[in-house]
Amino acid sequence: MTSILNRAAFAVYGRKTAFSGIARSISTIQKPNYAFAFDIDGVLIKGKRRIPEATRALKLLNGDNAHNRNIPFVLLTNGGGVTEEEKARQISELVGVKIDPKQVILSHSPMQNLATKYNDKRVLIIGGKGRNCYDVAKKYGFKEAVTPHDIMHWNSSSWPHSTPTSDLSMLTSTFSNLPIHAVMVFHDTYDWGRDLQIMLDALCSQDGIIGTRKSDYTIQDVPLYWSNNDLIWSTDFPAPRLGQGAFKIALDSLYKTLTGHDLKSTSFGKPHGATYQFAEQVLASLEPGSQQPNHSRRVYAVGDNPASDIRGANDYGWTSMLVRTGIFTGNGNASDFPADIVCENVEEAVESIIAREEKHQ
Repeated sequence: MTSILNRAAFAVYGRKTAFSGIARSISTIQKPNYAFAFDIDGVLIKGKRRIPEATRALKLLNGDNAHNRNIPFVLLTNGGGVTEEEKARQISELVGVKIDPKQVILSHSPMQNLATKYNDKRVLIIGGKGRNCYDVAKKYGFKEAVTPHDIMHWNSSSWPHSTPTSDLSMLTSTFSNLPIHAVMVFHDTYDWGRDLQIMLDALCSQDGIIGTRKSDYTIQDVPLYWSNNDLIWSTDFPAPRLGQGAFKIALDSLYKTLTGHDLKSTSFGKPHGATYQFAEQVLASLEPGSQQPNHSRRVYAVGDNPASDIRGANDYGWTSMLVRTGIFTGNGNASDFPADIVCENVEEAVESIIAREEKHQ
């Protein structure tokens, strides 16, 4: 009788919340001790179109499965350039399943933890369209964020190959005596040449003052942070596109050529452990009353990029699942960073794990 009542309750509740936010358990059965972390590009979408199996996969996790169970999940991506709220809206519209912003972990999401250190210090924010990344940085708490376009607006000869526009700059102060304390790459740059030049200006400067050059490069006093190191990524174009990792290689090479020294930096995003630690905190926050990460929980990381998705999951101790709908399209498993499980698509991945896990519940 209890089972019948639970199914009836779920049917009524499901109709009311078919497009709800974070899935909430409504039955009296034990909460699942497993969760999913999905990459976005190449797993749920390709460019601006939905991968067909994505909608069904997410609905399965939101309770539309034989066990009437809601399985926690997050979207863990090396993409970014917008707020978590905006990305949640975009993905919700594409896949037809409501995603709560709390479930979205962008490449720069863990970088908000740096805001305490740099909240009142001038930070150069790189990447993204227009002032989107500037807006994200301000939301995170970087009160003195500036962009390469601000520097061009201050002195247009800093990059003489394009013209600054006033609508992209709200800065009225000068860079001639106010230092840059750190450089942070939030997203892929839309202007490689300009941003390489201005980043080098900051990194090679004396005490962070744009337009100066230091005489001793044995000390790097302007820290550099990257939100991810993906060399390539998947879009709706038939072949992979260059990502932020390619831009990093270019900057590293130029700095070494100009100074004779290696450029030091800190990287976030997959496959780096700090991003997975942040994801564990987010998964814990999705459970009402939970304060600490559940390290006994089994997390299945579904991705299409062996070098970031699979490598990162393997290194962190999660179960890695490789799908063939993005960068990886080969037969068998990846040769460089093999996954624990290989599936054709995300729906097959979710179905197989639910079937496996629910046997032991």
